[in-house]
Amino acid sequence: MSGTGGLGGTLGRMTQPRLIPLSEFFDNPERAFAKPSPDGTMLSWIAPLDGRLNVWVRPMEGGEAMPVTKDMDRGVMGYSWTRDSKHILYSKDQGGDENHHVMMVDVPGDGTARDLTPFDGVRASIVSVPRETPGQIIVSTNKRDTSMFDAARLDLETGEMTTIAENPGNYIGWMADRHGQIRGAYAQTPDGDYEILVRDTEADDFRLLASFDNEDNGTPFGFDADGTTLWVGSAKDNDLSRLVAIDVATGEQTVLDEDEVADLGAPIISDKERKLLGAAYLRDRLVVHAFDDEFAADMDTVRAIADGDPRIQGSTADERIWTVAFDSDVAPGATYLFNRDTGESEFLFRPRPWLEPDDLSPMTPVQITSRDDHTLYSYLTIPKGLEPADLPLVLVVHGGPWSRDSWGYDAEAQFLANRGYAVLQVNYRGSTGFGKHFMHAAEKEFAGRMHDDLIDAVNWAVTEGIADPDRLAIYGGSYGGYATLVGVTFTPDVFKAAISYVGPSSLVTLIRSFPAYWRPFLKSTWFRFVGDPEVEEEREDMWQRSPLRLVDEITTPLMVIQGANDPRVTKQESDQIVAALKDRGIDVEYIVADDEGHGFVKPENRMRAYRAIELFLAEHLGGRKED
Repeated sequence: MSGTGGLGGTLGRMTQPRLIPLSEFFDNPERAFAKPSPDGTMLSWIAPLDGRLNVWVRPMEGGEAMPVTKDMDRGVMGYSWTRDSKHILYSKDQGGDENHHVMMVDVPGDGTARDLTPFDGVRASIVSVPRETPGQIIVSTNKRDTSMFDAARLDLETGEMTTIAENPGNYIGWMADRHGQIRGAYAQTPDGDYEILVRDTEADDFRLLASFDNEDNGTPFGFDADGTTLWVGSAKDNDLSRLVAIDVATGEQTVLDEDEVADLGAPIISDKERKLLGAAYLRDRLVVHAFDDEFAADMDTVRAIADGDPRIQGSTADERIWTVAFDSDVAPGATYLFNRDTGESEFLFRPRPWLEPDDLSPMTPVQITSRDDHTLYSYLTIPKGLEPADLPLVLVVHGGPWSRDSWGYDAEAQFLANRGYAVLQVNYRGSTGFGKHFMHAAEKEFAGRMHDDLIDAVNWAVTEGIADPDRLAIYGGSYGGYATLVGVTFTPDVFKAAISYVGPSSLVTLIRSFPAYWRPFLKSTWFRFVGDPEVEEEREDMWQRSPLRLVDEITTPLMVIQGANDPRVTKQESDQIVAALKDRGIDVEYIVADDEGHGFVKPENRMRAYRAIELFLAEHLGGRKED
């Protein structure tokens, strides 16, 4: 190895902050996701209960908190209040199988949860919690047919569920109006394009309102107050997605707002009045275009409270009290209660108060040019206390691939930087948020130009003198795990260590194993971008792009991490590449969690995985590690 004056040198070690224990990054937060009850009488958040995250509540004016959920299996990752402030709703699956059930507990109560969708092998989710029908919610389930989701009205008191819209087979989403009526549907055509359908009442048939080419998307966000306008994100006649209003009666489309840099993230809509307050766009950092004067003034006040990008996490029904969390690269999640009437704020908590900002490493947006002149919006984290020169570097590849990296607190980036590694996160082509041209430049480019983007970014870091070319690692989950396996097969001489977390090894077996309810999505996503394994010519191309085909090229030390119950990237994907390596006599570290799915939820499994990653990288790149 070269570069002993960097991470490997004694001086470099002495100038770094304290070695932060793994538990401070990856164990449960102390508190998170605060929300006021709709009536403003209570405050809720998620916090550990005997090692599992659960929902706690206390009176808004203060007092003792008590747990209202008692899930001792996988815990509660997210939740919402019912409109009457009497219950908490959350979802629960079994061992990571993603067949979520909608659960409900009373507030206050003894923690006993009612399963509102008690159907084996069925996936359920909440479509709407309507303001005007507080005793009912709308859910979608694939109970009738596992390959598609119908919409149903669910009575919270009796548990009675009544189907209100059956899926003809190509609907991929439902939309309710403010009265709790299913008035819209989002559908996919046989060619992989999109349609928005509407109806005037639940007694009417759906009719076509608007069509969008695949690359134009046409994502519906919701109806206005009287149900005559639908707000949509659309890239029709434009590269970037814009906020568009569609007249429900005529289908006329009007562009309301756009950003010159980024795709529309989402409109900001008043739940109380069903009017537009603003629109959010994610450039290097969050940008909000405000349409409402009061909302604009409140956001200006909020931004002055703390550093970071503010996000409204919860609101009372009258929308006068907000909970606001600030996303910052070195100060994660500081959460405040904000009173819009007085302009005053009350600090509530930091999710991980043991993490000191002075110990963490700033994340810097950087722009890298690919070999074919695409701009790769990326993020570089340099270890605190070390010069950005001749460092070991970990390329962390995001999953999806239809997702993106963004600025803010990133536990993995901070953990790796604390151990002495520069961290590079790249929005390679196919990442979302940068326009349809950049998105669709990824079609049929798995293991092709998508991987070239990653290599171009690594070469940039080496050329800039930031990274030591002899101490490069690649790590990622899901698509990032696939990119890791591509890295050690298609470019076997670049990386000195590799970690694949729930990563596909064969595109053919991956797509064939997808859950039945993914079928309506495949034409516009996986078939278009990767291929259909049942078409011989496409299947051969998919095999050519599969790391399993080139397993004999692997000489890089490799770690593989897998959840046994993963329905997206099944255990077969990891098993088959590990078995092929062992057949060659190649040792590979293989970590399997029998009670996890697509990502580890239980703290003990997360700690086990990151401890193994820490030791693996220390062995092969020379970074710091806990004793």
